[in-house]
Amino acid sequence: MALEHALLVSLDERAGSGYELARRFDKSIGFFHSATHQQIYRVLRRMEERGWVTCETVLQDGRPDKKIYTVAVAGHAELDRWIAQPSEPDHLRSELAVKIRAARPGTLPELLAEITRHRDAHDARLDVYRLIEKRDFPAQASLSGPALHQYLVLRGGIRVEEGFRDWCQDMLDALTPPSEQEQP
Repeated sequence: MALEHALLVSLDERAGSGYELARRFDKSIGFFHSATHQQIYRVLRRMEERGWVTCETVLQDGRPDKKIYTVAVAGHAELDRWIAQPSEPDHLRSELAVKIRAARPGTLPELLAEITRHRDAHDARLDVYRLIEKRDFPAQASLSGPALHQYLVLRGGIRVEEGFRDWCQDMLDALTPPSEQEQP
């Protein structure tokens, strides 16, 4: 996925300035695609040159003028073309999985600490996703259109994080020596 498509999706949901896009990106699409603020501004200029977005300058007192971007007809056509284009199924690339395969008996304590760190990070992200779900989608059964699409993506993120958290816990259970396991 090109950054252009991620930005078009975000702008299609709500027009905004480069700064606003970067902040929204960090809180939503950024969970699935990363980009720096500089990359976002550079790509917005390129999208404007291609006619995919239009830009309206808003004058501000005491601050630099703000550019508000919206998706143009050509941008909607590009989104439609991109959506219709087949994409490859995602493949898991996990440095942790490779470390587990490479582990030797002498590296077990460090490996267990790394797996625990990963489990805790996935659990923390899962907590964030569940807070977003509770805050933004309290009535899932009545969702439709773009709100339903956003919710379905969030549910996918929740399931991925649950899966990674559970996988890490399975590894901890299997690799922790019986003498170090907690007794019920």
